Amino acid sequence: MKINILIVDDERAIRDSLSMVLQEEDYDTAKASDGREALELLKASDYDIMITDLKMPEMDGMTLIRNSQQICPQTSIIIITAHGSLESAIEALRMGAYDYILKPFDFDDVLHKIKRLIKHKELVQENQTLRQVVEEKYNFSNIVGQSAQMQRVFELIKKVARTKGNVLVTGPSGTGKELVARAIHYNSDRKNKPFVAINCGAVVGTLMESEFFGHKKGSFTGAVRDKDGHFKMANGGTLFLDEIGDIPLHLQVKLLRAIEESEILPVGGTAPITIDVRIIAATNRNLETDIEKGTFRDDLFYRLNVVEIKLPSLNERREDIPLLVKHFIDKYNRELKRKIINADNETMRTLMNYSWKGGIRELENVIERALILSDGEYITKNDLPPNMIDFEYEGDLPDRLKDAVAVFEKKHIISLLKRTENNKEEAAKILDISLSSLYRKMDELKIKEPYENIRRSK
Repeated sequence: MKINILIVDDERAIRDSLSMVLQEEDYDTAKASDGREALELLKASDYDIMITDLKMPEMDGMTLIRNSQQICPQTSIIIITAHGSLESAIEALRMGAYDYILKPFDFDDVLHKIKRLIKHKELVQENQTLRQVVEEKYNFSNIVGQSAQMQRVFELIKKVARTKGNVLVTGPSGTGKELVARAIHYNSDRKNKPFVAINCGAVVGTLMESEFFGHKKGSFTGAVRDKDGHFKMANGGTLFLDEIGDIPLHLQVKLLRAIEESEILPVGGTAPITIDVRIIAATNRNLETDIEKGTFRDDLFYRLNVVEIKLPSLNERREDIPLLVKHFIDKYNRELKRKIINADNETMRTLMNYSWKGGIRELENVIERALILSDGEYITKNDLPPNMIDFEYEGDLPDRLKDAVAVFEKKHIISLLKRTENNKEEAAKILDISLSSLYRKMDELKIKEPYENIRRSK
């Protein structure tokens, strides 16, 4: 698509010479002799760039710039000025003009500035497109799940996204804690600022303070230059601290200070740096148990846990498995250039009856593997890992998805209770749910004791 450029100047020779040079470079041009004529053209057509003089009869360049920004803010402006009018040019730049060209023209300089402006517009458009893609990807409504547990999570995300409070995301591994953190960020007023993620469990202990707060050149062996830490990189935005329970006690003190005082001190630094960062922390550990053991500070816990979002394990929301399977099939169809429609009924029963110790991450890996191995339009049992076949459900199923899920859950829970000789704590651990969740499920599914061949727990 050609670039459209509007040239506005009361001197015909300038209009014509600029138009001729630009057309030779394959730009489309239009011409106006004053600001009023230019505004009419701007109302009638879209222009990528407007080149305008500042001193014109009827309507001067400054007035034209102000009016054009209301009519067509997407049109970039380059102003024409003389050496003696640089103050006016500076004022125009403050109003939003991109650049200026001086009379008499150096046409090579004019073309260079136009090409630079076009490149700038392309980069801005590319960044806007990428940002839109990212925001759509992490919009909470696109996190897959229709179960009651996930609907409660969505409601919490919507509420906390509008605030500045710190958030603690808890749940087993593979439940999508970082996805929730990004959803909170990209639905908040900080979405145009950085989202910085750090896995606290993956950072070497001796370097953790530097990774968090940065360091000054020469502050330790290997510090050959100044380095910004994650707090400074996230300034104005959100800092996601994954596996927060892995932070050593001595650093927990400094982290607490940074949160409470909104300032950090780089390693080897003498002057604190003010920061504005929202903290979202995540863990698959029970931090309250760690507090009792003395390995996690209670004051830091309360600073981080302003709002807790507790993610259910995949085993606690089995009704979402068909949705997740279709989601991952669509994803890997795009990436692997496949055309798999879905999993067949027998395979879906197997997937829904399987005990997902690795959560959503394990399910995604299974679907990716299946798409690589599948030869037909549907994923079959033969495309699944061998260890999953043992979990196939045998027997007739109700037609309604909700009822079918209940049948799977009831059979699987009874099977585990038999296997563990009615040791509910052990069964809950295998199911990757809490003991209270197991009792609630037993009540919902009308699972009553005693079971056949089960020894009652003492």
